[in-house]
Amino acid sequence: MGFIAFLKTQFIVHLLIGFVFVVSGLIINFIQLCTLVLWPINKQLYRRVNCRLAYSLWSQLVMLLEWWSGTECTLFSDEATVNTFGKEHVIIILNHNFEIDFLCGWTMTERFGVLGSSKVLAKRELLYVPLIGWTWYFLEIVFCKRKWEEDRDTVIEGLKRLADYPEYMWFLLYCEGTRFTETKHRISMEVAESKGLPKLKYHLLPRTKGFTTAVQCLRGTVSAVYDVTLNFRGNKNPSLLGILYGKKYEADMCVRRFPLEDIPQDEKEAANWLHKLYQEKDALQEMYNQQGIFPGQQFKPPRRPWTLLNFLFWATVLLSPLFTFGFGVFASGSPLLILAFLGLVGAASFGVRRLIGVTEIEKGSSYGNQEFKKKE
Repeated sequence: MGFIAFLKTQFIVHLLIGFVFVVSGLIINFIQLCTLVLWPINKQLYRRVNCRLAYSLWSQLVMLLEWWSGTECTLFSDEATVNTFGKEHVIIILNHNFEIDFLCGWTMTERFGVLGSSKVLAKRELLYVPLIGWTWYFLEIVFCKRKWEEDRDTVIEGLKRLADYPEYMWFLLYCEGTRFTETKHRISMEVAESKGLPKLKYHLLPRTKGFTTAVQCLRGTVSAVYDVTLNFRGNKNPSLLGILYGKKYEADMCVRRFPLEDIPQDEKEAANWLHKLYQEKDALQEMYNQQGIFPGQQFKPPRRPWTLLNFLFWATVLLSPLFTFGFGVFASGSPLLILAFLGLVGAASFGVRRLIGVTEIEKGSSYGNQEFKKKE
């Protein structure tokens, strides 16, 4: 094991990375709070500023994937589709099987210049998570309780607000509603059987309300739907902790572009279109499992230096005073100060671990275990 590889496994290094992310995130959230005064004066300026502030935070996680772990992301698509990336508003449909599927999506948005303006239909609980939910609030992310009777008006209003968004945005939808587990899959397929729908082997039954509503509300703004099917070579199941430890993975992403005008306007027909899409996604997963490759040309968009430079900027700004302060505390010889400092370090460690826990499959919500038994 080389020295760099050894450093990547050390808890103190992970703690310092977490410190930079958390403290820079709180600073960014405070600046975002201050930008609220821009909203009534110049809404589009407010949005452009917040896109860049969000980029400064999210790109630190992308840096871990690209530069720290060295994870490779390969696109399987066609040249015409790849040439549209970052040049249009789109809806992204991504399978939800892995802890870091969102991070692989983010690295693609970063490489095509739309990380700061990327959107998602997120569960409302995340709104109260420091850094993640707070940053999304200022980005006008659409939050929902995942109870359509209560969500309908909120989701429609939130989507319509994005109609005049000044930056190209990729709006991510996890149509399955929750991350794949064997228990949820079994229940989901019971629902599929009761509704006379084809069963899926690698996906949960898609929930169509969010998709059809997004298509209806963003029609005229969004140009296309990108269907993204993600897998990892070697049958790996990566985690954010694995990325933090410097483990390298190889992600393959099959991307297909569907012009929005090809998607039916009628809600029922659009829902049927989505079910058909998931049958195709299932076939793509089956092909990958058998052949170890997706169809289409292979593209490896080059990583850009901005994520690394951004992290180095925050690390320089925040770690220098931290080291100076820590040295002063231990040099003072005061047991009370030293205990207080160690307590602060422990609290920071706990906070970082809780943030990582948000992505863990075993810590995921129970949504789907019962909800799939209800009609949409």
